[in-house]
Amino acid sequence: MCTLIIHELSQPHFLKRLRIALTMYPPLVLVLAIFFAVATAIAALSSPLPHPLDPLSPTELTAVRSTVLAFSLVASRPISFHYVGLDEPEKPDVLSHTNAAAAAILPRRAFVIARAGGLSHEFYVDVTNTSAPRVVSHGIHDGPGFPMFTTEEQVAAGQLSREYPPFRESLQRRGRALTDVGCGVFSMGWFGKNEARRLAKVQCFIVAGGTANYYARPLEGVTLLVDVEKLVIVAYRDRAAYSVPKAKGTDYRAGKAGPPFNGAVPAPGVVVQPEGKGFHIDGHIVRWANWEFHVGFDMRAGTVISMASVHDADADLWRRVLYRGFASEIFVPYMDPEEEWYFHTFMDAGEYGLGVSAVPLQPEADCPANAAYMDGYYVDADGKPVKSENIICVFERYAGDIAWRHTGVAGPIAPITEVRPDVTLVVRMVVTVGNYDYTLDWEFKTVGSIKTVVSLSGILEMKATNYTHVDQIRDDIHGTLIAENTVGVYHDHFITYHLDLDIDGTKNSFIKNTIIPKRNTGVRATSGAPTPRRSYWTVLYEVAETEAEGQVNINDAPADLLFVNPSKKTKVGNEVGYRLIPAGATATSLLANNDYPQRRASYTKKQVWVTPYNKSEKWVSGLYAEQSTGDDNLAAWSKRNRRIKDEDIVLWYTVGLHHVPCQEDFPVMPTISGAFELRPFNFFERNPLIRTRPPGNSPNCSCSFGRSG
Repeated sequence: MCTLIIHELSQPHFLKRLRIALTMYPPLVLVLAIFFAVATAIAALSSPLPHPLDPLSPTELTAVRSTVLAFSLVASRPISFHYVGLDEPEKPDVLSHTNAAAAAILPRRAFVIARAGGLSHEFYVDVTNTSAPRVVSHGIHDGPGFPMFTTEEQVAAGQLSREYPPFRESLQRRGRALTDVGCGVFSMGWFGKNEARRLAKVQCFIVAGGTANYYARPLEGVTLLVDVEKLVIVAYRDRAAYSVPKAKGTDYRAGKAGPPFNGAVPAPGVVVQPEGKGFHIDGHIVRWANWEFHVGFDMRAGTVISMASVHDADADLWRRVLYRGFASEIFVPYMDPEEEWYFHTFMDAGEYGLGVSAVPLQPEADCPANAAYMDGYYVDADGKPVKSENIICVFERYAGDIAWRHTGVAGPIAPITEVRPDVTLVVRMVVTVGNYDYTLDWEFKTVGSIKTVVSLSGILEMKATNYTHVDQIRDDIHGTLIAENTVGVYHDHFITYHLDLDIDGTKNSFIKNTIIPKRNTGVRATSGAPTPRRSYWTVLYEVAETEAEGQVNINDAPADLLFVNPSKKTKVGNEVGYRLIPAGATATSLLANNDYPQRRASYTKKQVWVTPYNKSEKWVSGLYAEQSTGDDNLAAWSKRNRRIKDEDIVLWYTVGLHHVPCQEDFPVMPTISGAFELRPFNFFERNPLIRTRPPGNSPNCSCSFGRSG
């Protein structure tokens, strides 16, 4: 506390009050003035101190805005804010944060990317004292690529077509009114030419017709090229006219899709927790069962999980597993090379922002009734804080799964059965980027596992065509005819996670336990007698020394991929570790290595990359992903082939799906999922759930819905 008071009394606002008191008040009043100033300082300390990894508060974001706008070295106006996020303290400082005194002296800084005068400006702003924020450093990005689009410039650019005579003429030729059409901004990717201007494509849809599903009714053949900063149309192309798909059958709203509704509906269910929620949220810290972790928010990444530690009941110790984890990028390339489609190669996080695109969660639909909710804050183009309510939910999942069980039968005695039900804790966010909805889950299990699940739903990107039946198709249409005049275009989804693992400490190694078959030729048992077995498999143990050895295509060969702490061993001598378990969705990119979209996302050729920790290497697609060239991405960093053995290492894992659309994906797509799990591997001395209390009797609660008979 003494350290905290000295820190607070050294702040400019206290010293200013003291100087005023010394010049204006007699000694007795001066004593009272000092007393009240000290009391004010102590009162300020009584308010909760931010965790060093807490996202920037609205007060801090407001201080960042005023500081940047007042910065004299940037004379150009207007200044447009594209990214403001926490510049996290140095990792060793965060790890040493064990009490309030440590938190008080850690700096609170923001990293800012703003556009002014046609340049991308980078600011580091100290907001430790929000009444006296200051710019710590300022620089200008002089390489390729641009920051995320702002919502405001997307809206403005989408309106440009309305006053453009050639566009009006295109509508007239198609018999369409201006009020029938709405337009959106599409990133243009990079195809070998480094643009000095922030250009984007604009394409349009028919919004009239009584359906909310305008993605199903594209104005095919028309594309505009716009300068999103000058808000001018640079080029216009009306290549061909196609039949606009009809509105009937495209709407997904309940009032339009039914009634009548389907009769085969499961009976409703409820979650009953007679003792209340089993988790506790203190600020951004979540505590549940044997887990404790920090939940943050970032306007580019969305949910950020930090400082995840699991309690070892046998050792009575909290042991860290994950320092920081988040979705770093979602790369979505479409497989149509035609003029209106070839550039549909989106970097959803780096171009549009997952946090900015997070949507309010619907209680008892997106999240169950026992969920708690958290808000997030980001900034608009003017730098003002924007509150996103209920964008993260936390809930206990009762899925009827089994944590462990066994029925033992021995002779004449009655069978012995022991069963423990599995309950997990889920942290969820839903991100809607244009037509697609991504449900991003972090699921914590009492066995010590962390399962990360990404689920896809929403609406396909659809292409208008003159075909109404597959019998008419003679050429490759780069998709599936899913309705009359409607093609669902082939595409990929690659969701890459940044996972700074700290398995029981920072010094870890990556091990590939490759499973290899063996022939049992000439091998004898310990008794010396030959056996009739002809084959078996064993494990080839390989420790990755450098980054090149830490790159794995998990489809090549069966293997256990382990992250271990060589300095920590179990009682029998095994290195403590965690195992990476892919759970479906292991596709890799099939694009040619020299294709421009693949150069930007060259890391998608392998699911697993391991790199040494570097605070600046957060975004797998590079800091400036919009129109990026691939020169600043994970694959480029890894060419240095740095040492990863017994180092502080980061796992990058990509969930990959090749999506061939089908008619069941229309008009809205049923959810499909991919996942991976980080599971203890010799981390504990034994099954950590062996001492779990057996389930008791549930409360006698009988709920009846609807009618029977």
